[in-house]
Amino acid sequence: MVKRALVERRPWLFASLLVALAWLFLSGDPAIPGIYKFVWKGVPVALLAVYAFQRHLGRDGMLLTAVLVLAAIADMFSELQFAAAGTVMSFSLLAAIWLYWSNRRENIVGSQKALALVLAIAVPVVSWLLLAGEEGRALATGFSLLMAIMAALAWTSRFSRYRVGVGAVLFVVSELLLFATQGPILRDNSIAAWLVWPVYYAGQLMIATGVVSRLRRERA
Repeated sequence: MVKRALVERRPWLFASLLVALAWLFLSGDPAIPGIYKFVWKGVPVALLAVYAFQRHLGRDGMLLTAVLVLAAIADMFSELQFAAAGTVMSFSLLAAIWLYWSNRRENIVGSQKALALVLAIAVPVVSWLLLAGEEGRALATGFSLLMAIMAALAWTSRFSRYRVGVGAVLFVVSELLLFATQGPILRDNSIAAWLVWPVYYAGQLMIATGVVSRLRRERA
């Protein structure tokens, strides 16, 4: 029943889930041509962007769509070059920062402020440590600072902390896992590498559905 309702009421969301799961279990097949993987990698989050766009949720909805479109493009470039992917994803993070900053929570309690501060400080530090001795360490740490600001603002925004806030934290965790597999700590660790995609996609899914859900309730 739940599956049927998802297909009928949110087909773009359902399609995104299917393609994301297919990528998780099938993308490692060496028989699949690289160009197909390049396009395929971007489809799950691109479908989330369509899901957000077709809801017609005004400026914030368009900002969310931009966040997801840029992230989808970055996902595709990650199949070619991490530096290019990181550059495009940085623009996605900037759009997300704009979205959350313009939707700040009016009353932020002390524990929320504390966690936001911990994120802003800890994420770049952890990134720096994970990539000890690696080329591009400084650029990755700068990227991590953007991630940290994005996650801190998501956590203190008026959107649900348990969907959008947690989704933003999962996004950060996925990128730190990726950094760990490129550095001395978990280099070429197959389990960590496998976890990057599901953690990343879960984060983007929670962000998309959390923001859309809040904006739809306000327009009802």
